Amino acid sequence: MLLLLLPMIAWYIWRQKKLGASLQFSSDMGFARIPKSWKYYLRHSVLVLQMLSLSMLIVALARPQSSNSWSNVTTKGIDIVIALDISSSMLAMDFQPNRIEAAKDVATQFISGRTNDRIGLVIFSGESFTQCPLTTDRATVINMFRGIESGMIEDGTAIGNGLATAVSRLKDSNAISKVVILLTDGENNRGEIAPVTAAELAKTFGIRVYTVGVGTMGMAPYPIQTPFGVQVRDMEVKIDETTLQKIASTTDGKYFRATNNNKLAEIYKEIDKLEKSKIDVKEYSKKQEEYLKYALAGALLLMMAMFMKTTIFRNIP
Repeated sequence: MLLLLLPMIAWYIWRQKKLGASLQFSSDMGFARIPKSWKYYLRHSVLVLQMLSLSMLIVALARPQSSNSWSNVTTKGIDIVIALDISSSMLAMDFQPNRIEAAKDVATQFISGRTNDRIGLVIFSGESFTQCPLTTDRATVINMFRGIESGMIEDGTAIGNGLATAVSRLKDSNAISKVVILLTDGENNRGEIAPVTAAELAKTFGIRVYTVGVGTMGMAPYPIQTPFGVQVRDMEVKIDETTLQKIASTTDGKYFRATNNNKLAEIYKEIDKLEKSKIDVKEYSKKQEEYLKYALAGALLLMMAMFMKTTIFRNIP
C-alpha cells in the first residue's frame, strides 16, 4: 500500500511545475543577491509531513504485532485423565458442601501444582464424554472443572463407559506414565461397556487406573425433591468397592476410599510418586498489538501538516 504514495508525489511535482509563472529578463544578476527566505527551503515540508502521516496510518491499518517465535521444549511430565462421576448421588452432603464440589476443589488444587503434566477431563453419569482433552493449559482445565454440574448429562452411573472414554484419550499417548483417576460414589448401572472390560482395555495400553470411592461409611444425607420442595434425607451409601478394586489391581493402580476431603487428596499425593516421562510442550508468547503508536504518530503528523498549511505556508501553493 505504501506504493500508493508514489503517484501522489508525482502529482505534486507536476502540479508545482504547472503553477510556476515565467517572466523574461535580460539578466538575473540582480536577483542572485536577494537572500532566500527560510520558507523557500521548507516549502515542501508540508508534503513531507503528509507523506509521513499517510505512511504511519497505512502501517497502523496493517495491524503490526510483536511476538516471539514458537519453540518446542522437552520437559518431564505424565499424562493424566480425571474421570469424574457427576450423577445425582454426587450431591450427597457427607462432604462439604457436597461430594461433587469437594471433588472439584481437590482436583483443582492438584491441577494447579502439575506444571509440566498434560491433564484431561472426562465426565460420566448415564453416559460419558470428554470435557477437556489432554493439555498443558492448566487454566483451561480448571475452568472446565469449575463449570461441571450434576445433571449436565442423563442420570445414572456408567463407570465402564467413563473409564473407556478416558482410555481413548490416553491410548495414543507416547508418555511412559499414563494415568486415569476415576472418582465415583455408586455402582455401575448404565452403559454398554462393563467396568472390568474397560480395565482390561486400559491394561492393554499400559494405563494405570486409580479408583476412588467417594462417600462416607453407612448413611449419608441426600437432597431429595419432594412435592413439598427439596428435603434432606439419610440414605445408604452404596459403592461397588469390589469392582473398583478389580479395576485398580488389573491396571497396577490403587483403590482409595475417600470419606472426607483429606482422604480424597491422598490419591493426588500418590501420583507424585509416579515415574516421570518426557513430553513436548509448545511454548509461545502472546501477540501484542503495535498499531496504536503508529496511528497516534500518523495523526500527530497530519495535524502538524494541516497547521503549517493553514498558517505558515497558506500563501504558498
